Amino acid sequence: MSEGPILILSPAVALSNNGNWRTAARWQKFLSACGPTVIQQSWNGEPVGAMIALHARRSADSIDRFHQATPEKPLAVVLTGTDVYGGLAPDPVVRHSLQCASHIVVLQSEALQRLSPTEHAKARVVLQSTLRLLRNDKAIRTFAFVAVGHLRDEKDPLTLMDAARRLSGHTGLRIVHIGAALDPLLGEEARRTMQQCPNYRWIDGVPAPAARRWIARSRGLVHMSKLEGGAHAVIEAVRSGVPVLGSRIDGNVGLLGHDYEGYFPVGDAAALAELMLRFRAEPSFAARLQAQCAARPALLAGYRGRRSASVAR
Repeated sequence: MSEGPILILSPAVALSNNGNWRTAARWQKFLSACGPTVIQQSWNGEPVGAMIALHARRSADSIDRFHQATPEKPLAVVLTGTDVYGGLAPDPVVRHSLQCASHIVVLQSEALQRLSPTEHAKARVVLQSTLRLLRNDKAIRTFAFVAVGHLRDEKDPLTLMDAARRLSGHTGLRIVHIGAALDPLLGEEARRTMQQCPNYRWIDGVPAPAARRWIARSRGLVHMSKLEGGAHAVIEAVRSGVPVLGSRIDGNVGLLGHDYEGYFPVGDAAALAELMLRFRAEPSFAARLQAQCAARPALLAGYRGRRSASVAR
């Protein structure tokens, strides 16, 4: 590419193993078929053919400088959960990034409602995709739920820990919580919950393939975020035939639909615990959630034309 490579701006680096980095890495793989593609945390003025900026706020300086220097070149701004649901409307930094953008990308359809008519006109919904991963080794005696997300306030880990305490007397029900303690206080609370609740197990951050295997062999994914742009863990669960118990936020509704029956109110640990008990006690309810997930065709499209991955152990 004579004009330079495609540049993906990611505020996160590989070691962080978070959603932004994983999105950047996947998109680099996809776009490599179009030409050289690089991932950086900022634009340093080097020639590039196009820029894709993850996070309108944290990439704002590079977005502004790139637009000023090369207004004729494609500039796609990808809105993350904190961009859209962390105060987009009054945030002049985010709004300026969107003004600079030639294209705006949101990761689920509900986010379009947060855009102005001008922004909406240049916006596209790009649902994430993933390979299909199936497992047949789900435990028979132990009913395991898995939650995947680093321990930080936006992911609301305390609600899951509170639900675990409410379920501590229910034998055979296990909760596996995967994610690095980005907030040390939340890590301490996770360790305390493990001591108090034998049914709760916190596993620190693990590589993405390992997290996928945990999801695929669970009975259900719990996704309790307070805000989310469009969680890849939810899509991974759907692609593995694993139903989701999710907080009723736009990021989940935009992926699973308004009529999905597996929602609970944000931050309501009692409602989450009851939903988990119902899921275990009523096979017909669990099967209905699984069918609703399977009916989301956009999620199931995945890597079109590629073979599915199946793991049977």
